[in-house]
Amino acid sequence: MSSSVVAVPRRSVLSDDIYVLIRKMIFNYEILPGAKVNIDALAKQLEVSQTPVREALSRLESDGLIVKEPLKGFRATDLLTIQELDNLFKFRLLIEPYSASEAAKRIDETGRRALKSEIQSAKNAIKISGDEQVEALTEHDARFHSLIASMSGNSVVAESFERTHCHLNLFRLYIASQRRLISGESRGVLVDKLFKQYYSSESGQVAIKEHEDIATAIIAGNLKLAQKSMYAHIESSLKRFYPAANALYLVDSTK
Repeated sequence: MSSSVVAVPRRSVLSDDIYVLIRKMIFNYEILPGAKVNIDALAKQLEVSQTPVREALSRLESDGLIVKEPLKGFRATDLLTIQELDNLFKFRLLIEPYSASEAAKRIDETGRRALKSEIQSAKNAIKISGDEQVEALTEHDARFHSLIASMSGNSVVAESFERTHCHLNLFRLYIASQRRLISGESRGVLVDKLFKQYYSSESGQVAIKEHEDIATAIIAGNLKLAQKSMYAHIESSLKRFYPAANALYLVDSTK
C-alpha cells in the first residue's frame, strides 16, 4: 500500500464535501471562468461517482458559480464585468442601508447575540492563514450581510440580496485579478496580499472594523447611524474591489 497522502475524497464521502471541493476549485481558479465542467472527468479526478458531483453542481448553480445550459451541460459562470460590478454595488447601496436601519428598529436579544457572534467569527477568521482564511472571511462576509438583510423583516429584500450571490462573485473576481497580475508568486503570498489589501490598512482591519461599526449601531438601535455606517461600508468596499476589477479587464483588453 502506498504511503502517500491522497488529498481527494473517497467514495464514502458525502456530497457536501464534494460541493466544498468544487467550490474551492472555482475560487482557486482551477476551474476557469466560463469553462465547461465535465461531470465524468470531475468524478474521476475526485474519485467519486457522478451522483455527488451532479448534486454539488446543482448547489453551485444556486450559488451563482455554475450555470447549466440546455444541450451543453454545466459550465463555470463568467466573472463580473465592470458594469455588472458597478450595478451590483448600486443595488446594494439601495437596499442594504435600508436593511440596516430596519434591523436597528427591530433588534431583539436574539439579534444582538447573532451579530456579536458573527463579529467574533470575523476576528477569529482573520487569524487563520492561507486558503482557509479565504474561505472563512468570505463566509463571514456573506453571513454578516445576509443576517442583516434577514433582520430587516422584509423577505423581499432578504431574498433579493441572496440572489445576487455578491460576496462569492466579488471574492472570485478579486482572486482572479490578483492571479493575473502577480502570477509568478506562490498562492500563499497571493492570498496574504489579497487580504492585506481588502481587510487591512495602516490603521488595522478595515472591512471587519466597518462590520463592527454597523453591528454596534444596530445593537444600540440607532437607525440613522446603522444606515449611514452600512452605506459608507459598501462605498468603501467598492473602492477596494474596483481597482482589481479594472486591472483584470485591462489585462484582458491587451490580448
